[in-house]
Amino acid sequence: MNWLKIVSKLPFVKPLLRKLFTPRDLPKTFCGLKFRNPVGLAAGFDKNARYLNELSLLGFGFVEIGTVTPLPQSGNEKPRLFRLPKDKAVINRMGFNNDGMEVIAARLKIFKASNHDLIIGGNIGKNKITPNEEAWMDYEKCFKTLYDVVDYFVVNVSSPNTPGLRDLQQKDALKKILTHLQGLNAQKEKPKPILLKIAPDLDVQDLDEIVDLCIEIKLDGLVATNTTISRDECISDKSAIESIGNGGLSGKPVFSKSTEVLTHIHKRSNGKIPLIGSGGIMNAANAKQKSDAGASLIQVFTGFIYTGPSIVKKIVDKFGH
Repeated sequence: MNWLKIVSKLPFVKPLLRKLFTPRDLPKTFCGLKFRNPVGLAAGFDKNARYLNELSLLGFGFVEIGTVTPLPQSGNEKPRLFRLPKDKAVINRMGFNNDGMEVIAARLKIFKASNHDLIIGGNIGKNKITPNEEAWMDYEKCFKTLYDVVDYFVVNVSSPNTPGLRDLQQKDALKKILTHLQGLNAQKEKPKPILLKIAPDLDVQDLDEIVDLCIEIKLDGLVATNTTISRDECISDKSAIESIGNGGLSGKPVFSKSTEVLTHIHKRSNGKIPLIGSGGIMNAANAKQKSDAGASLIQVFTGFIYTGPSIVKKIVDKFGH
């Protein structure tokens, strides 16, 4: 990405990149927002909003930055990112490393001033040092600071790499955070969509409680799903996987599980909850399966790493055919 940032400043490179990687227009309206195409980049890749110009050149319809926390965080000790090439998978335990909401908001303000049509999502979380009972305050701080510079919000309570974070997926804790944010949002002249990102490892009862809560409080949508702590679908050497240790698994092995969650939510809600499908999308066929399961938009991450910069064009050019 750093090389792309450098070379894209050369006058002849930008038109070349657009020609190579910009897909046809495939407009999509979701939660009142107009996307140039339904393929986005999931949170965790451009955590600090450093590469938005370059990602726009690669054809993404939207980019979700973050996860952003109120205070800057260095994240977990390195090494913390591992490839499993046989599985077309990645294990990460980054730990919400980011520059903090103030720095990221300033960066986004400059980008927004350049009149881009790229939709920006703000994925927000809590600092590691913040106890769970005070988590709602961290989400409030991020919401207020990023409100003017993002187009929608995603509440992240499902990363496995911040101790205790997933406990916030329990109904009472979740309701407190979401209703508080919705109250703040309702006071705005133009409220922005608020979505919730959930884990693929929830059991059916917990999943149903979340779906029912989202309908009850009229949440704008869900992102299904985050990374998994399971290694069941991996074909890589077990001892090699064990030597890596803890972390969230993304990529091909999570596709089935995340699609099952997506399907369940769509059925449970009778299609009433707008959905973004994420998890293991490596090609256009995977994208179509997510769409068939109820997703209006899709996000890639590990597929971008393994397929490369042409992934958006490859998906969009076949999407809907």
